[in-house]
Amino acid sequence: MQTLGRRSIAIRACRQFKFTKASKRALTTTTFSKSRNFNNSKNLRNSLLLVASASFLSYYAWNQFNHPSSDLISNDNGQPSKKKPISPDEVAKHNKPDDCWVVINGYVYDVTFFIPNHPGGEDVIKANAGKDVTAMFMPLHAKGTLEKNIPEDKQLGPLSKPMPKKLVCPPYAPGESPYEIMTKQKLRDNMPPLGNILNLYDFERLASKILTNQAWAYYSSGADDEITYRENHNAYHRIFFKPHILVDVEHVNLKTTMLGETTEVPFYVSATALCKLGNPEGGEVDIAKGCGTTKYSVPQMISTLASCSLDEVAEAKVNDKQLQWFQLYVNSDRKITRDLIKHAEDLGLKAIFVTVDAPSLGNREKDQKIKFTTQSTGGPKILQKKEEQKKENNSDGASKALSKFIDPSLSWEDIAKMRKLTKLPIVIKGVQRAEDAVRAAQMGCQGVVLSNHGGRQLDFSRAPIEVLAETMPILKHHGLDKNFDVFVDGGIRRGTDILKALCLGATGVGLGRPFLYANSCYGQQGVAHAIDIITKELEMSMRLLGVSKIEDLNPGFLDLTSLHSRSVAVARDSLYENAYREPQLAKFLIDDDD
Repeated sequence: MQTLGRRSIAIRACRQFKFTKASKRALTTTTFSKSRNFNNSKNLRNSLLLVASASFLSYYAWNQFNHPSSDLISNDNGQPSKKKPISPDEVAKHNKPDDCWVVINGYVYDVTFFIPNHPGGEDVIKANAGKDVTAMFMPLHAKGTLEKNIPEDKQLGPLSKPMPKKLVCPPYAPGESPYEIMTKQKLRDNMPPLGNILNLYDFERLASKILTNQAWAYYSSGADDEITYRENHNAYHRIFFKPHILVDVEHVNLKTTMLGETTEVPFYVSATALCKLGNPEGGEVDIAKGCGTTKYSVPQMISTLASCSLDEVAEAKVNDKQLQWFQLYVNSDRKITRDLIKHAEDLGLKAIFVTVDAPSLGNREKDQKIKFTTQSTGGPKILQKKEEQKKENNSDGASKALSKFIDPSLSWEDIAKMRKLTKLPIVIKGVQRAEDAVRAAQMGCQGVVLSNHGGRQLDFSRAPIEVLAETMPILKHHGLDKNFDVFVDGGIRRGTDILKALCLGATGVGLGRPFLYANSCYGQQGVAHAIDIITKELEMSMRLLGVSKIEDLNPGFLDLTSLHSRSVAVARDSLYENAYREPQLAKFLIDDDD
């Protein structure tokens, strides 16, 4: 009877479109994704059975937690606690900013002291003081986060019994209606097979349909009017090829050298924060695995603000050929920065990429609107709040919250000091003019990344590919082009984009968002498939250009006449436009009303 009762609950939950899952820890729940299934459901009946099964298993796991067989409940590191159990009533009393307790994985923590330093912002903790925040916490934080940030005396003890339902936080999906959650889950259950994904745009389109509003806003947003965000890609359209013919291109070699290490391809996965927003189970770990499971191993740059710990991502390497680099946000507490650098060294990472283009986070309005939605669950009542409250509560999105860990006083003097802290190559990430690239080379840095942070910082910054075309001749003029690596990122979506950057002298080319979207849709397999797509495009384009090796590429293969002409009026070719039919992006196996 108990089993039948549980099944009934699961079926009712399915009918009400309340999808839940049990994570590796029983208390972790989420209402927007059941156990990840990246394979295509064969038919609707199987999909419904799968949903019902997942709902049942989730309920069963939750029931097991609610009635544990042991009095010892583990904390975040998996070790049983011998501290005195704490009642839900006692936890609920500590629900103020100056007296704040929370429950995570059945364990009670006093986080009062940590509120001002929380990288996700103060409001999210204040709003949930005295509650069970497991479902909100787990998808966004790396293993061991609690032990690293919460002192032993603030790890108060196990929860004696589950918190009342009204004091259990739902997953962090601000701005989502029940219908949106249901619709996105239904689309996830009907993802097209990977064989239908032919280009990187397919991943992006699918991700826009299934990601939470929070995740999509954070991943896709640019600064202000997103002029630079779009220009980063559009600039590649103003560069054209001048192919050679009658060249033996039977065998194409994509190998090159980055920072003194041989790499199998001339591109890499650029650092992006919060991968678990899109892939709650795998995060950056799935990217690491995907980078090592294809024909070519691809370098991965790991963000300071990754959802997974640096240890987890480093351990996820599939083979020794995989290069991993550390992207560093310099903290105002320089001891934290020193410790991060040393830890990256100890884990065997091969370089430190210091981000310098974010002394303040850009005005990313998509992201901020999600924050506004979160704060305004009462609808129009938000307009009745005092002006001071509106300024305090509605100014931050996920991006601004993360900026609390970034030091706006970072200067060239700090870079010089940093070079003394490590033997690893130091690369300056976020250079946007040739003079700064020259200065970085002259002071002994091993390279720069020409980047404007994916168009997320200062709108109307130039596209990195345009800066590259300007920078390489100047470096060559100063004799600094031989032992100095110049990377470029931003706007790359095709193998031809990579090829253009390599012709202009780039050492390597970084892609960030495309791998975020691939990872969000299909996890490790999506990352590997994205790599396959890019390498095939690159190999084909090199053959058609008349080149068989990366070192043979040079600016002579390009026509740069239009590169600096950002707005060129041309006569309307009506015959062409009337005959042209735009390519169709990947479709779900069911109608998605688009």
